[in-house]
Amino acid sequence: MEIKKTSLNKLHQENKAKFVEFAGYEMPIQYSKGIVEEHKLTRSHSGIFDVSHMGQLFIYGDKTLTEDLEKIFPLNLKNLNINSSKYTFLMNEDAGIYDDLIITKLDEGYLIILNAACKDNDYKILSNLLENKYKMNLDDKRSLIAIQGPKSVEILDSIINGVSELSFMIGNWFEYENQKIFVTRSGYTGEDGFEISIINDLAEEFTRKLMDSGAQLVGLGARDTLRLEAGLCLYGHELGVDKTPIEANLKWAISKDRIVNGGFIGSDKIMRQISEGTKQIRVGIKPEGRLIAREKTKIFNETELVIGEITSGTFGPSVSGPVAMGYVEKEFSKKDTKVFLEVRGKKYPANICGLPFYKKSYVKGAIK
Repeated sequence: MEIKKTSLNKLHQENKAKFVEFAGYEMPIQYSKGIVEEHKLTRSHSGIFDVSHMGQLFIYGDKTLTEDLEKIFPLNLKNLNINSSKYTFLMNEDAGIYDDLIITKLDEGYLIILNAACKDNDYKILSNLLENKYKMNLDDKRSLIAIQGPKSVEILDSIINGVSELSFMIGNWFEYENQKIFVTRSGYTGEDGFEISIINDLAEEFTRKLMDSGAQLVGLGARDTLRLEAGLCLYGHELGVDKTPIEANLKWAISKDRIVNGGFIGSDKIMRQISEGTKQIRVGIKPEGRLIAREKTKIFNETELVIGEITSGTFGPSVSGPVAMGYVEKEFSKKDTKVFLEVRGKKYPANICGLPFYKKSYVKGAIK
């Protein structure tokens, strides 16, 4: 199968990107400065991420669409304001997660941002569940560009006046070069930032303007270290059809009235797990010393019984040490519980810890 390229591929090549194949796309993993420098740049200044491989699904419809989507997603969409975004899940009847996604309510329907590796399957699932009643467009004519970091607001506002007025998880349509672009104040780094949906033909020119204003390109490598420090899940690692939102410690993402009333796919299992508890749960894990415990590393208790497994692990440049997330049996999930990680046949000490590893406050209200 031919590997796809995003609209920014030429720009990545110009900037000496090192590429990897990801979800059928040729994507930049890093540039010449390397992952650690790109990570630090995003935390201190402003990084640009090409996330155009992700799915942008527009679903058009009226009040009945909202009612039908509430049968699928564990959200109160009726009370969601226009241009507001929520994090949620597409689940099966057993509350296993097909995908985690961001849904935004628009004037004429919804925009759903899907994970790259899941987007085609998600489209099929949603088409079937909605019985093809609505116009659905998995739009491959639009790129998705994220700008993240403390300087992002002033850089983006100098190009698109008014984005500084957006609050966290709020978006709006803006005009750029006589074209409509949709900007949301959100991201996947633990930093203030924005995601911009823009037609492919304008994506490169727009990104060059961001670069001319001081932002720099950052690859998927630093995107992963940033999200891990922020305690954010990655589909295929922390999330999958073998995990539920309750096991993933994501109960906060389910609307309170939906927990009480149910009525969405997977709700019976969710309500049961909330009342009875789960066998396992996602936790933060801080290895002692400099050990980096990667995915699939076994987690042991003090009596050398296997109690879980690492799902993601890396060196956290902002915390100057190793960080990891994984699932452990519920009884060992308390903060400061001593555990051991088996790497290359040897067991090394670690501690269960709270998430995130690195925290900054998001912008709740608009900057005036």
